[in-house]
Amino acid sequence: MSTTESSSLYDNLEKMPMSELLSGINNEDKKVAYAVEEVIPQIEKLVKGIVTRMKQGGRLFYIGAGTSGRLGIVDASECPPTYGVPPDWVIGIMAGGDEAIRKSKEFAEDDPERAWKDLQEYNINEKDTLVGIAASGTTPYVIGGVKIARENGILTGCITCNLETPLAAAAEVPIEVVVGPEFVTGSTRMKAGTAQKLVLNMISTATMIGLGRVKGNRMVDMQLSNNKLVDRGERMIMDELAIDREQAKQLLEEHGSVRKAVEAYRK
Repeated sequence: MSTTESSSLYDNLEKMPMSELLSGINNEDKKVAYAVEEVIPQIEKLVKGIVTRMKQGGRLFYIGAGTSGRLGIVDASECPPTYGVPPDWVIGIMAGGDEAIRKSKEFAEDDPERAWKDLQEYNINEKDTLVGIAASGTTPYVIGGVKIARENGILTGCITCNLETPLAAAAEVPIEVVVGPEFVTGSTRMKAGTAQKLVLNMISTATMIGLGRVKGNRMVDMQLSNNKLVDRGERMIMDELAIDREQAKQLLEEHGSVRKAVEAYRK
């Protein structure tokens, strides 16, 4: 039996006091970061490959089904506002299409050829990287996409929460984060989902830093899409250039980003 399907360490959940339920979930969650720590070398190997290819014009694709697919879409969709990159730099695709983001689409994940067809709509090529996400490591949609992509010379990685799965065997750089049984048996949206989210955070953040989208520790290319972010941008410029708020505001309005404002001031 796979780890993700193994029986919970807890039982009679419906009889537990609420405090015990919450403490039990929290105790299990505490194990996740340690499991991720074990696979940092594999994450590093994958990120280095991604950065190299993206510097040559490549893109990063995520594919998944259910929770895994949604997590990939979330990570991809947050890159443009956070780092000011075009929306086609990081692309999330899930079994069943956009409709499945909100509503489960039955059996969409069972077609091993569908993912490659979905990827063809983006003209995926050997400059790109494909990361398959599947807690079980047995999702046909993800395995098929990763396998065919690798056969076509595309760098492939995966994030799974079981060892020695068909998905890991298909990927060039497998990331296997074994977090143990879920608090509710088989509910992989819990610890497995948290592990996948942590790894995705690491992949996209480290990649964007590697591509020069962070200066010091700040998101200098972030999109100024609301008042909170405009305020943050002004404060970043004030700190960087040792100028007052009014000057920072004028620079930001004129140049549209923190990076461009600072560069223009220093010319």
